Amino acid sequence: MRSSVAASGVRSAAAARAVGTGVPHERRWVFVRRALSARFAALGGVVVVAVVLMAIFAPLLAPYDPLKQDLVGQLAAPNAAHVLGTDNVGRDVLARVIWGTRVSLIAGLASVAIGVVAGCLLGLGAGYWGGRLDDLIMRLMDAVLSFPALVLALALGAVLGAGLGGVLIALGVVYTPAFARLMRGQVLTIRTREYVQAARLLGAPDAWILRRHVLPNAATPIVVQASLSVGFAILAEASLSFLGLGVQPPEPSWGSMINAGRGYLQQAPWIVFGPGAALFVTVLGLNFVGDAVRDALDPRSGS
Repeated sequence: MRSSVAASGVRSAAAARAVGTGVPHERRWVFVRRALSARFAALGGVVVVAVVLMAIFAPLLAPYDPLKQDLVGQLAAPNAAHVLGTDNVGRDVLARVIWGTRVSLIAGLASVAIGVVAGCLLGLGAGYWGGRLDDLIMRLMDAVLSFPALVLALALGAVLGAGLGGVLIALGVVYTPAFARLMRGQVLTIRTREYVQAARLLGAPDAWILRRHVLPNAATPIVVQASLSVGFAILAEASLSFLGLGVQPPEPSWGSMINAGRGYLQQAPWIVFGPGAALFVTVLGLNFVGDAVRDALDPRSGS
């Protein structure tokens, strides 16, 4: 009798493990199905994949060296040899657009990652422990939010110096308050739930509660906000590069290319068209993907 009960228990445990491992897999498929059903999600996914592949395989895809100058062939109109023409010093515009993809993706992903990490840590501390720590962190975030985002990024970029590193830090600081406030709001709700209170009564340390209960339940809005912020971060990096605080010439960057070509709009508009079109298509595709992620993670949307 005991052996049959034990065997039954083993089968039940195995079944529970099977169900437990199947649920995440099923949820992943539900997420993918919801994401693909969103409007323009497939188009956005194709654009994002193409941009990522372009950045990875830039040395193979670029037809010319993006830094090589040819003063004899400067301001050449688009032709068979130079699909997007050449700029004012004879560099191939298409090659520079392809290489500029790397700068834009690094700037967008890294700056948002900095904002997510810093904002989530600050929001966790403010929401979970509250009190004076909450007041201090939130007043600091309010102070940062009181400045227009681009103006603050310009000021920080000027202090940190021109270059990609300064841009990443400046944009990371600009994005931190949004994630901090979002995380704090989620934590204020989650910390009052029964399972969190039960874990506290059982003597679980705060670090364990935050890792096992708070962070997993607060992650969804953070992921949505991050997916929607990458496109705007790329635009911000292009704006800073346009103003001379981003990647410095002759390194290819979409913002600096647009700035260099604005003086030749009448005689060589293709200098601006190439990086401008790449910036527009990339940000549009990222926004489509961000909308799809938001719809897929929204519990009110249909499965």
